[in-house]
Amino acid sequence: MSTTLAPLTGKSKSPVKIRQTRMLIDGKWINSTSGRTFETINPATGQVIANVAEGESVDVDKAVKAARKAFEAGPWRKMSARERGRLLYKLADLIEENKDELAALETLDNGKPLADSLSADLPLAIDCYRYYGGWADKIEGKTIPITGPYFCYTRHEPIGVVGQIIPWNFPLLMQAWKWGPALAAGCTVVLKPAEQTPLSALRVGELAMEAGIPQGVINIVPGFGETAGAAIAEHMDIDKVAFTGSTEVGKLIMQAAGRSNLKRISLELGGKSPNIIFADSDLDQAVDGSHLGLFLNQGQCCCAGSRLFVERKVHDEFVDRMMKKVKNTKVGDPFDPKTTQGPQISQEQFDKVMSYIKAGQNEGASMLTGGSRVGRQGYFIEPTVFTDVKDEMKIAREEIFGPVMSIIPFKDVDEVIQRGNRTMYGLAAAVWTRDISKAHRLAAELKAGTVWVNCYDVFDAAAPFGGYKMSGIGRELGEYALRNYTEVKTVTIQI
Repeated sequence: MSTTLAPLTGKSKSPVKIRQTRMLIDGKWINSTSGRTFETINPATGQVIANVAEGESVDVDKAVKAARKAFEAGPWRKMSARERGRLLYKLADLIEENKDELAALETLDNGKPLADSLSADLPLAIDCYRYYGGWADKIEGKTIPITGPYFCYTRHEPIGVVGQIIPWNFPLLMQAWKWGPALAAGCTVVLKPAEQTPLSALRVGELAMEAGIPQGVINIVPGFGETAGAAIAEHMDIDKVAFTGSTEVGKLIMQAAGRSNLKRISLELGGKSPNIIFADSDLDQAVDGSHLGLFLNQGQCCCAGSRLFVERKVHDEFVDRMMKKVKNTKVGDPFDPKTTQGPQISQEQFDKVMSYIKAGQNEGASMLTGGSRVGRQGYFIEPTVFTDVKDEMKIAREEIFGPVMSIIPFKDVDEVIQRGNRTMYGLAAAVWTRDISKAHRLAAELKAGTVWVNCYDVFDAAAPFGGYKMSGIGRELGEYALRNYTEVKTVTIQI
């Protein structure tokens, strides 16, 4: 396996200027009320990048008051929907103008390869803002024929003040997924970025101000989940919470919403997605797609194809081909253009992934490659592949969120459908086959919010994304996401 860990960002000058570390409330950049800060860490070195304002409940309350004032009395909700769309287009343009800086900031704070930040995260985020900029003036109600001399119609109105809590694995993109539909609908926002990766969200906040989004419409409060996140979930004057993250925290947010004001919730949570390879598939295509589906972003993807089912008759051949690909992985400096795998996000995540690797070995799975730390600094783990994995093993049941692939043999269609659905999750799935009838059958029978056929990790701002079962409530992206941020009002007028 190819590895490189040349000296990089933490020991020498940062590859990008850190412009903002304070919180954004009511159009102003301010310190936390307590004056406290927290460290954001470079996962490639384990060293401190910057100290960021640590928001708590009092800061969340300030942000909510600003968002409420902007919603009720400010220009945002009453401005022309087309003008709101124009401002979203302007924000997209500014992000595009600063894409190199933002990609470097994302890589510095998150650890993903710079090549990925530039080729995936930034283009998808920019496209998301433009997509919802186009939707702003197309959120429409209906006229409804009812019995009697009445004219009946519906209005789709912004839900109000929205709390949004985003994860650390795709910070820029998750900010876009949350802001785009909320702002297009006319809502105002209090955003809490993940404490591990606050820097790109703060920089986009600066660009939003530059774009001309009115003060108080967007507010950004960095901080920890137990304090700032919990304050958002429990706040009596937040009308809706949108959360992306773990299923465990999603349950806590539901409980908090119930204890407080029954605020609306949408949740995009964990996954243990089945990725199913049939013998009649194009094996080279399936190997490439399955490698992407598991190892993208160091395996830190909620929809990762972490249960890789391979039909018995091609199992050994598939494993051989996958091993050749995995052994060509270049783990190391995320700013090196040749790097294909960076570090895990944190020491905590590193330890969690290593514990799953140990569990796989202890429960009898065969580790064909990987399993060890790479280098002496940062949170790098070798890409790891297990075979002889049984459905009841921990690595086949629980979300690992790391570069750990489990290859599992199966016999036939009926068996793999049943086993694929044998999970509490239902976020995504994939099927690789040349048989279109088989593809349609599995697409219909797999209990997942997204099913990819002969591809993996294909995202578009127009295509809804979300999960069945314990993978969440509601959908991100597409027209469907607008439902998260609007209330439907029925108006009936006697003629």
